[in-house]
Amino acid sequence: MDIQLSAIHWVYVAFIAFILALLVKRRDTTLICVAGIFTLGLIATGSLGGSVSGIFNSFIYATKELLSTIFIISIIVAMSRVLIITGVNETMIKPLTGFLRTPTLAFWGIGVIMLLTSLFFWPSPGVALIGAVLLPVALRVGLPALGAAIAMNLFGHGIALSGDYIIQGAPKLTADAAGLPVSEVMAASVPLVIVMGLVTTATAFWMMRRDMRSGKWNDGLVAAGREETGAKAAVNLPASVKRALAAAIPILFAIDVAAMFAFNLQGGDATALVGGTAVVILIVTTMLAHRNKGLEETTSYLIEGFQFGFRVFGPVIPIAAFFYLGDSAFRELFGDGALLGSHGIVNDLGVALANSVPMNGAVASATLTVAGAITGLDGSGFSGISLVGSVAHMFSVALGSGAATLTALGQVAAIWVGGGTLIPWALIPAAAICGVSPFELARRNLKPVLIGLAATTVVAIFLV
Repeated sequence: MDIQLSAIHWVYVAFIAFILALLVKRRDTTLICVAGIFTLGLIATGSLGGSVSGIFNSFIYATKELLSTIFIISIIVAMSRVLIITGVNETMIKPLTGFLRTPTLAFWGIGVIMLLTSLFFWPSPGVALIGAVLLPVALRVGLPALGAAIAMNLFGHGIALSGDYIIQGAPKLTADAAGLPVSEVMAASVPLVIVMGLVTTATAFWMMRRDMRSGKWNDGLVAAGREETGAKAAVNLPASVKRALAAAIPILFAIDVAAMFAFNLQGGDATALVGGTAVVILIVTTMLAHRNKGLEETTSYLIEGFQFGFRVFGPVIPIAAFFYLGDSAFRELFGDGALLGSHGIVNDLGVALANSVPMNGAVASATLTVAGAITGLDGSGFSGISLVGSVAHMFSVALGSGAATLTALGQVAAIWVGGGTLIPWALIPAAAICGVSPFELARRNLKPVLIGLAATTVVAIFLV
């Protein structure tokens, strides 16, 4: 497959490099992303008006893509708010404190529970379920909120999603593109997923404990987020009502889990079920606690939740808007003319990279990792895995072996980068539920994920 890169591709790469450099230095990237959107629009349309309009339209596009996530986070936060103020949260988490007694147990316990939940229902609904119940326990025993977010993020959006052994969405896409049976790709991915998961989570945990001991840990709390929970006065509920609600809430979420499994609810459908349940819990708890003022207080809690959600997502939308241009958003906003015959900017870059390197096992493995990571830069994780399957097929033909391993390696790299561990807007669910900055979470994940990718690539070289 011959890909001709244009000025649009090189400008996109230049802005990506600049944005990633700023993220590493913990600087704000909004202005650079807006400049990138404007520049790409100007090149594509040749019109000042078209490029200026493209900025606003790209924000609208990104908001539409993120809207369901904004809503579920806002609703969960609103529900958690009333549970904290009424003391139901305290009663609900008390039995769990016996199991998660230390920061270490909390980190690994939350991670394993997140992994198991995400294997069946994908990570986004899992974050909402686990964060609402286990985050307060983790904070109580001394695990920082950012540490809880890292655990949920790496185990859910990393390990579970990159293997995807139950739902099998990821291996199906890559296997079809590579012309292989799904079972073959899944089997080949097992050692890679294990190595990536162990190296990344162990490195992240070690770095967290090291920084906590040295006093360098920054919990990355979102301004005006969780720390404002004391703004309203506590509301007293009879002990019997607290106990009843504390028992009913986990049962309701457990019913959600059973319904997801029974009716094969995934992705948006599963998230909607969790969100609807959270709204019901919010209303019932508010009416019991505030009685005559319940109608007004229900609205008040929802407003607080949505204020929090949009406050968290506000800085992220411009960045997401830029990176969405790497995929289908570009054609929708600026038309087909500038990318005629293209499969999208990030896909073109991945194919061009694959076509420009000599072939042997080491180079092929390293190239698949880089190509997978590049396709993940749009923040989807899934948008580019068909591409890496095709590239793996080309490489395996040249090498005469290793098709399944190379396919699995590209899948792991694409999903770990784009599925929600490094791209700030892709990891917003975990960051927002824990009340931490998605940019700080991305920065904390960067070194562990890169080390994990390097180790996984080395393992793949020996398996090809």
